[in-house]
Amino acid sequence: MFTNATEGNVPVVLVVNGPNLNLLGQREPEVYGHTTLQHINRELGEFAESHGIELRFFQSNSEGGLIDFIQQNAPDADAMIINPGAYSHYSYALRDAIAGVGIRAVEVHLSNIAGREEWRRLSVTAGVCIGQISGFGSAGYRMALEFLLDQDKDH
Repeated sequence: MFTNATEGNVPVVLVVNGPNLNLLGQREPEVYGHTTLQHINRELGEFAESHGIELRFFQSNSEGGLIDFIQQNAPDADAMIINPGAYSHYSYALRDAIAGVGIRAVEVHLSNIAGREEWRRLSVTAGVCIGQISGFGSAGYRMALEFLLDQDKDH
């Protein structure tokens, strides 16, 4: 539920992207596609605006940068969409940051991590998220936001 969005205030959703996602469109396009992160953010932003939601975008190749952003912005946010990239497979610090801020989070992966290398199949961060969307390319971000909207309607 968009708990921080009081009457007259717009719900806020953090959109957090981890390492190497700044290279989308050029990095292994056969795995991650040709769509850039800027394009994903623009399309997601237009969809959010049409539903009265403010998005706060952030990307970092640094684990500490991601954790700092989440901790600093979560108090004013209602939910989070996060693509931790490779950090999803081993960053217990990022996992603890997601769990510690107490807002709903949906994990997104562009590729189907269950069908990739064995080390990519486990996500240590997914367990503290309300759901995971994997393998739908850039559409996964919109699916995550639509899920948050639908969940808000159900409450």
